[in-house]
Amino acid sequence: MMSLNAASADIPSLSATSYATVYNLFSLVIASMLFTALFLLFSQRQVTPRYRNAIVVSAIVCGIAAYHYFRIFNNFEASYPPGATVDSVHELSNVRFNEGYRYVDWLLTVPLLLIETVAVMALTRGESKSLLVKLVPASALMIVLGYPGEISLDTSTRLIWGTLSTIPFLYLLYVLFVELSKSLDRQPPEVVHTIKMLRLALVGLWGVYPIAYLFPILGGDFFTGEGGFVLKQAGYSIADILAKAAFGLAIYKVARVKSRLEDPSRDEEHAAVPTVDGHASGSNGARSADERVAAAGAVNGRAASSRRPA
Repeated sequence: MMSLNAASADIPSLSATSYATVYNLFSLVIASMLFTALFLLFSQRQVTPRYRNAIVVSAIVCGIAAYHYFRIFNNFEASYPPGATVDSVHELSNVRFNEGYRYVDWLLTVPLLLIETVAVMALTRGESKSLLVKLVPASALMIVLGYPGEISLDTSTRLIWGTLSTIPFLYLLYVLFVELSKSLDRQPPEVVHTIKMLRLALVGLWGVYPIAYLFPILGGDFFTGEGGFVLKQAGYSIADILAKAAFGLAIYKVARVKSRLEDPSRDEEHAAVPTVDGHASGSNGARSADERVAAAGAVNGRAASSRRPA
């Protein structure tokens, strides 16, 4: 049996520097998730209807993450209240820092990340359904199986549940890299590279979480102490920003490129902008001098014609 502090997030105290580091990281994640969600919601009209679901799901992912980071942020403040001075150590209160918030967040956002990835590829209904039936349950199972090990105080229990959680994780890797690759051949060349990078990014960023999960098992003063706690929160926070906010923006980019390919009128650089008199202008909304002179002459000619006696 491991000690309580080694197996859980109950670090007895944090220095002022460590506290400020984690505090600022949580604030960064909240801002990144919240404003990325707003941007995606306001920008969904920039893509064709078939890709809007992917953008909306991306916004939902960021919104869910922002909410849970608010909860994590408040929990962190309650767990490590300030001392007598700004340089005082932040002692652990009677409120435990709860890593369970992250698992609830991942249980909701990880399946949605996979849904938005499949949605932006605009596969046939049958292909999308087949992929989602494989990906979504496996991702949920991965999170559910990891949670008992995260909250356990026993090393063996943590290893057993961590191993069980790894099985659906490896299955996800197989589906993402083998079966999803088959559909890449039918994607526009302009987005194939980006989609491949998104797939690699998902798997690479997900690798941060099992590494942090192993910190208590690795042991040692660093991994089970203040340094390990700060590193773990930093790893989770940065990985969440990249896997949710940055990933959502990349999904938006793919949707924009595919929308322009399918509907060139959505290309803002070449789209005609209507003017007051019904004529179309260039991308900067201004007509040339010759066009303005010709339009003025036409208006004057119509006015003079209307004043002639019948």
